[in-house]
Amino acid sequence: MKILITIQKDEVAPRFDLTSEILITETQEGKITGEPRIILLPGTSGEDICGLAIKENVALLICGGIEDTHYQYLKWKKIKVVDGVIGPHEQALHSAMTNDLRPGAILPGASIHGEKP
Repeated sequence: MKILITIQKDEVAPRFDLTSEILITETQEGKITGEPRIILLPGTSGEDICGLAIKENVALLICGGIEDTHYQYLKWKKIKVVDGVIGPHEQALHSAMTNDLRPGAILPGASIHGEKP
């Protein structure tokens, strides 16, 4: 399964449409296969991220807040979206691989107002 996570530094980006950095990785049977890729986009655009998710054949997209228009479009394209996630993107990926990630999850190690606990 191919997973896309919108990221900002070490965290899941708080806004889908305002991120310019994404992580794409493939998993199989709960393990990462190959090398995860971090892609820097030339700007911030929800439409560009949607297009990239489709082009990359992503099955699961993990993000913070997302506009309903983008959410519904991705759902229509058969991409599962887990939104409202707060915390380290590595923890989000691990939770997704163990099928424990839920929309609105606040993950261990989440920073509050830019500060780590």
